[in-house]
Amino acid sequence: MHATDTVLPVLPLTSEAFAPCGQVISAASAMQCYTINEGTALRFHDLARIDTTRDGGRPVLSLFRASPRPLPLQVKLMERHRLGSQAFVPLGTQRFLVLVAPPGPAPTAAALRCFMAAPGQGVNFDAGTWHHPLIALDGGGDFLVIDRVAADGAPDCDEVTLPGLPVWLPHPG
Repeated sequence: MHATDTVLPVLPLTSEAFAPCGQVISAASAMQCYTINEGTALRFHDLARIDTTRDGGRPVLSLFRASPRPLPLQVKLMERHRLGSQAFVPLGTQRFLVLVAPPGPAPTAAALRCFMAAPGQGVNFDAGTWHHPLIALDGGGDFLVIDRVAADGAPDCDEVTLPGLPVWLPHPG
């Protein structure tokens, strides 16, 4: 790294801070919670706005097996899905970094925000939100992913390279 490089701070993932880009998926972020299954379970209801039906799309449920990324990480690529949301929920207790910029034109380094998803937290990116591909930490792990697939199989992924000064994600604590 050089003195002129941008190093993004890693912020705690909260519903309020993440709101311009989507929703935090966790029991703590539930607006409604009630007992179900004869009192043996709690339902944390309606945690994210899953949006997949534009232009004939439908929801698809996938499993991503992510390897941990080495840090510090130089950020070179951001992507977005204009026609649907995309949710990532870890199936274990692994942490992951969430690098985002709000929907709009291609992001600049100044628009980027990096959040640490704690164990038990997932995210749902609103349609059009710029985000870095999955940044798994620790030992990596499996993630449940809910996103959009088109009836004709057409892709919905815009990618941009970041112009200007290099952006780095530091080692989180």
